[in-house]
Amino acid sequence: MRYRVVFVGLLALGMFLGQHVPYIGQPTAAQAQSNSVSRIVVEGNQRIEADTVRSYMQIQVGDPFSPDLIDESLQTLFQTGLFSDVRIFRRGSNLVVSVEENPIINRIAFEGNSALKNEDLQKEIDLKPRVVFTRARVQADVDRIITLYRRSGQFNARVEPKIIRLPQNRIDLVFEITEGAKTVVQSITFIGNRKFSDGQLRSVIVTEETKFWKFWSNADTYDPDRLNYDKELLRRHYLKNGYADFRVLSGTAELAPNGQDFFLTFTVEEGEQYAFGDVTVDPGQTELNPDALQAEVTTFKGDTYDASKVDKSIEKLTLEAGKRGFAFARVTPRIERVPEQLVINLTYEMNEGPRVYIERIDIVGNVRTLDKVVRREIRLVEGDAYNRILVDRSRRRITALDFFDKVDILEQPGSTPDKVVLIFQVAEKSTGTLNFSAGYSTTEQVLGSVSLSERNLLGRGYFTSLATSLSFKRQSVDFSFSDPYFLDQNMSAGFNAFTVETDQQSESSFNSRETGGALQAGIPISEHARLQARYGFTNRRIKNVSANASAPIRLSAGESNKSQLGLTYIYNTLDNPLSPTQGLRAAITASVAGLGGDVFFWRLDGKASYYHTIYEGIVLNLRGSGGVMDGYNGKDSPVLDRFFKGGNSFRGFERAGIGPRDTGAGTQNDAVGGQIFAIGTVETTFPLGLPESFGIRGAVFSDFGTLFDAPGPNPAFAAVRDSATLRVSAGVGVLWNSPFGPVRLDYAEAIKKDTLDKTQRIQFSAGTSF
Repeated sequence: MRYRVVFVGLLALGMFLGQHVPYIGQPTAAQAQSNSVSRIVVEGNQRIEADTVRSYMQIQVGDPFSPDLIDESLQTLFQTGLFSDVRIFRRGSNLVVSVEENPIINRIAFEGNSALKNEDLQKEIDLKPRVVFTRARVQADVDRIITLYRRSGQFNARVEPKIIRLPQNRIDLVFEITEGAKTVVQSITFIGNRKFSDGQLRSVIVTEETKFWKFWSNADTYDPDRLNYDKELLRRHYLKNGYADFRVLSGTAELAPNGQDFFLTFTVEEGEQYAFGDVTVDPGQTELNPDALQAEVTTFKGDTYDASKVDKSIEKLTLEAGKRGFAFARVTPRIERVPEQLVINLTYEMNEGPRVYIERIDIVGNVRTLDKVVRREIRLVEGDAYNRILVDRSRRRITALDFFDKVDILEQPGSTPDKVVLIFQVAEKSTGTLNFSAGYSTTEQVLGSVSLSERNLLGRGYFTSLATSLSFKRQSVDFSFSDPYFLDQNMSAGFNAFTVETDQQSESSFNSRETGGALQAGIPISEHARLQARYGFTNRRIKNVSANASAPIRLSAGESNKSQLGLTYIYNTLDNPLSPTQGLRAAITASVAGLGGDVFFWRLDGKASYYHTIYEGIVLNLRGSGGVMDGYNGKDSPVLDRFFKGGNSFRGFERAGIGPRDTGAGTQNDAVGGQIFAIGTVETTFPLGLPESFGIRGAVFSDFGTLFDAPGPNPAFAAVRDSATLRVSAGVGVLWNSPFGPVRLDYAEAIKKDTLDKTQRIQFSAGTSF
């Protein structure tokens, strides 16, 4: 009976547990719900919406609480840069995301900077007002500022960011800058150079040794990027002079213990000097005439090896192949060294390259300059065959505009494999100039000028200038305007207006005033040649004629109007317009006056200047000029338009010191000007053995020529001595590219002259811009 009661009790307990205790392998709905995320709660956010925070979460409502997903969500939120702190934790079945937002930058300021302007620093950093603040971005900007200072020679610069907290989670960011002393390059040394001296190599590179007068330049500061560029310049210099095996083994910069001076050392291995051996052209797949191609080559057997001439030959061969229908031709130089003979055999191999066409040309970075101003300098258009030579030439033409600090060309794949997109990236620079200058010369005495010019007016490439000059001999005001692509055509057009007052009392016993204007237009004939036309109208007055002036001068007194039409041909291949060392510039002008007005004459004059580097640093300059003119329609040529030579145009003689001169009784032997002249110059400039950084060069020269043919048979010229005697002078000079402007001192002796010529041994000129 007792066992029966126990059995019944156990059975009842089992039935009760079966109804009220769930099976362990099957969780209840309540249990399943408690192990998953029922809600994501965002706390601490002020500006950022909660839904934005939830969008970055890798775990979502309904997902189980996964430590891996929570870690991924934490990393994602930090990577947004929006938060300085993020915590994720569980609160019951809710997932709580507690954030601390990074502040917003209200203002950015710079303190302590004087060497660099705020505008330059602002361009360099990435952070801007109304941008989220992060410590990583601030540190990156600190590094950028320090790099900028180091490029300008401030290696001791220190930058410390400061935060000023404002309401509503905003801050002011202040970069406190301690610039420190400027670091400069104290010395530049070369090791291993035998063929070129240290001074010659210093003149090749951009970096310069510091000198007290170089306060206006940054070339004497250390810049790692500039150091690499200097290595490349050294390589080009040696390759140009035949040293094909040249290497820069190292270029090091050592900072002195004082923290202000750098010592640069270049270790080089020159190798032997090579000459060109056999030079041939292999037309390859192009099947072009090898003899016709050989004529385009500028490298010749026996000449000193010059890598720049190889590049020039490649350019000319590529262009020649393109003209003959092979737009995709590639020219590859195959070089064979023969060390035993110190020669390099050179073969230009021509092959048909892959056919690629230009799908589109984009221009970016030009904020003010119009697209068409850049595009018209590009030697290619959409649809043309891609040509590397023409792309490089386009870059050079755009750079030559002098509108941009930087011109980069990017090539991106087009819509198909045989198409390419060219992107011209430019960075604009200031194109306006306000210039003040002052100086002294033996011809003009004390002189000064003020000029205001704009090279890219309205972003259309227009050039305009207003200039005024003042000296004891001459005062002038000139306004000019020109459009290099008039009506969007490949022709220039412009005008100018001027007034000039000239004192010629000491030369010809009169003063003059000229007021007028001119219209001009020009068209290119070739890459180096140009044709220009000009029409001008000038009102002139000869006044203050001395009582004992010569008869021709007295007859010229009064007012006249000149209407003149001229045509000029210009040919220019100079390598540098300011300091040429190679090339030719020639110009010839034909003009006629009398198409209106009351003066009648025709005139033909020209000049040419040829430069050739004889040896490193030694430049030969051959100059020649000549002219002929005469009156017509029963009129003599006007005195203001005749040729007067001397001074700077013929050293060893005074201004207007040669040519026809009145010898009449009671006169002052006035110069009356001639109608025919021819003058030549042979000049050689050379280094004086001083450090190149001094910028001082020497010159030896000889000027020779004549000026004659006063108008006749007017009786007023009866007492004029008119001799075609050859005049010759020779002398020496010193040229100094000083910190205050160019200075030149010449001493010339008149070796051969006419009886009445007026000589002048010393010629001096100096000036500066500020």
